[in-house]
Amino acid sequence: MFTGIVEELGTVISLKRGSKAAVLTIKANVIFEDLKLGDSVAVNGVCLTATHISGNTFQADVMNETFNRSSLGSLKKGSVVNLERAMAANGRFGGHMVAGHVDDTGELVSIKQDDNAVWFTIKAPENIMKYCIEKGSIALDGISLTIAKLSDDTISVSMIPHTIKNTNFGYKKPGDKINLENDMVGKYIDKLLHFDQQETNDKHTNSTLTMEMLRTAGF
Repeated sequence: MFTGIVEELGTVISLKRGSKAAVLTIKANVIFEDLKLGDSVAVNGVCLTATHISGNTFQADVMNETFNRSSLGSLKKGSVVNLERAMAANGRFGGHMVAGHVDDTGELVSIKQDDNAVWFTIKAPENIMKYCIEKGSIALDGISLTIAKLSDDTISVSMIPHTIKNTNFGYKKPGDKINLENDMVGKYIDKLLHFDQQETNDKHTNSTLTMEMLRTAGF
């Protein structure tokens, strides 16, 4: 579990790809204070497991499913990435509950200066938009942000200089892919509502079948 508060920027040393999976090596500083083998690290919002640690670099295996769901496949040597260690149980949630399980990717379509803030607008697919509400939370490349504006297919957020300076959004340009993770609370509520509806439909179907069988049997 993460909070979406980026701890530092890391630099990709290498991305060695096999036929489907890959090994990602990243250089960093802050996260090595207590990072251990097997610990989780959010890399641009994707929860990865540290499989090897050497000095100020760590490695993580990236599965084919992760490449299909995220923008990690576009990383290359020198790419700057957002890093966050898993949240300690006794820590503060400065952002919101982020699982590190990317739902889909979007496309950065515009960057607009607004006095000391900057507006970023991302075009997102329908499966992302259905869970978005104005002033709700969303994780963009693992950054916990508040949705400031919505259209039918775009999300807009406004970032302060501190956020831009300390995350990879200071390096973004229109056309870049962005990892998107919806607020998990909304997803769970949607699942429960659809489960209840399905259960009601199943009961109705079973009742109808029972009545039909009784009529066929002559009752």
